[in-house]
Amino acid sequence: MCQCLGISRQTYYYQPKKKQSEAEIEEAVTETFYQKRKVYGTRKIKKSLENQGIRVSRRKIGRIMKNRGLKSTYTMAYYKHHGTSCNEAPVKNLLNREFSHKNPLEAIITDLTYVRVGKKWHYICLILDLFNREIIGYSCGEHKSAALVKKAFSRISYPLTEVELFHTDRGKEFDNQTIEMILQAFGITRSLSKKGCPYDNAVAESMYKSVKIEFVYSKKIETLKELELELFDYVHWWNHLRLHGTLGYETPIHIRYQRLAQQTLDNEHGHDSESEAA
Repeated sequence: MCQCLGISRQTYYYQPKKKQSEAEIEEAVTETFYQKRKVYGTRKIKKSLENQGIRVSRRKIGRIMKNRGLKSTYTMAYYKHHGTSCNEAPVKNLLNREFSHKNPLEAIITDLTYVRVGKKWHYICLILDLFNREIIGYSCGEHKSAALVKKAFSRISYPLTEVELFHTDRGKEFDNQTIEMILQAFGITRSLSKKGCPYDNAVAESMYKSVKIEFVYSKKIETLKELELELFDYVHWWNHLRLHGTLGYETPIHIRYQRLAQQTLDNEHGHDSESEAA
C-alpha cells in the first residue's frame, strides 16, 4: 500500500509523541534549581532532569533560568585569603598531582577553610577520598589547628588501616605531633605539596571553592552548634545527592556502591571457579 500510494513505511508507522508543555518544563527546571541549593548550572540541571525522564536542551534551560532570574551562586566572585605560615618538613610530594585513583582510600586529601559565625571567624576541615570524591571526614571549630584535623579523622567511618596516602599542603596545622601519631598508628604514608604551589593540592582547592559557594556564602550562621548541624547536612548532600562532573554526573556514594557490587560479583565468580577446579 505504501508503494502504491508513494509514501515511506516510516511515515506510515510514525506515532507522534506527546509534547511536554513549556510550563511543565519551566517548573521542573525551577524546582531542580532550588532543590540543588541554587548551585547547579545548565549542565547539571540537564543531567538531573534526564534522570527524571525529562529531556531538554541546555540552551532552553539557560533561557528559562534567565527569564526567571535563576542565577547559580557559581557566577559570584569572592576574594580568597592566603595564609603565610608554612610547614618546612622534609616530606616529598608523593601524590605528584595524580588525582585519579582506582581504589577506595588509596589516597585521601584535606585542607581547612574559614566561615563566618556570628562576628567571629571559625574553620572547617574536610577529608576527601580521591577515589570517588567523597567527604569521609569533617569537623568545625573556633581554631585553625591540628585538633580540628584530628577531629575530622575521628569521624571517618572506614578502616583507617586501609588508607595508604595522606596528602595536604604545607599549612602549619598539619605540622604537628598529633597528626604524626595518627599516621604512624595506622601505617599511613604522608605527602606534602611543594611550598607555595596550590596546584599540588588542586582537588582540595576545587572542593573548597565549591564548599564556599554552595555552603559558606549561602548561609548566615550565628553559633558553632548551628554550624555543626549545617555542615553535617551539607556533607550528606555532597556525598548522597550532589552530582559531580568528574564522576560522570554520579554521586560519590553511588560510585562506592558500584565498586562494592563489582567486588561482590568478582568474589562470587572466584568461589565458583574454585569449586569447579575442586
